Amino acid sequence: MTERFIDISLPKRGVHCTARLLDDKAPVTCAAVWEALPLSGDVYHAKYARNEIYALFEPFAAQEPPLENPTVTPIPGDLCYFTFNGTQLGNRAYGYDTTGADVRAGATLVDLALFYERNNLLINGDMGWIPGIVWGTVVDGLEEMAGACNDLWRAGALGESLSFRRA
Repeated sequence: MTERFIDISLPKRGVHCTARLLDDKAPVTCAAVWEALPLSGDVYHAKYARNEIYALFEPFAAQEPPLENPTVTPIPGDLCYFTFNGTQLGNRAYGYDTTGADVRAGATLVDLALFYERNNLLINGDMGWIPGIVWGTVVDGLEEMAGACNDLWRAGALGESLSFRRA
């Protein structure tokens, strides 16, 4: 199979990086994401996992992918896929608008995440271990993206989006 690549960007900050899909390790997840592209949504910076930015999306696969190529310790450049229901994210401590359409009881949400630095641990105080599917790896532009991600943490994410498109 030919390698496939995507472009991940923070448009307001004018920063992007390129990632290679891990079709050999997470074929179902890669196919689901590839077919759904382009995707863009409000960006969030993780509270618990540490060096992570992510966006939440309505489900886009006909069936949610199985837990293929799982991790609870993502490394810099990992792209992870998570599935949550609104009840799991309904705690106001997460910072979401729990009255909006994005986070509501019974709703399924897809979380596409980029890990940009080391020392990440996918454990949540409310739910415990949260394994993610590693479906891609950044191959170019991670250092510049990491600087922008750190800026998100310090300056805030309001008004910024996280975009994924075919490269």
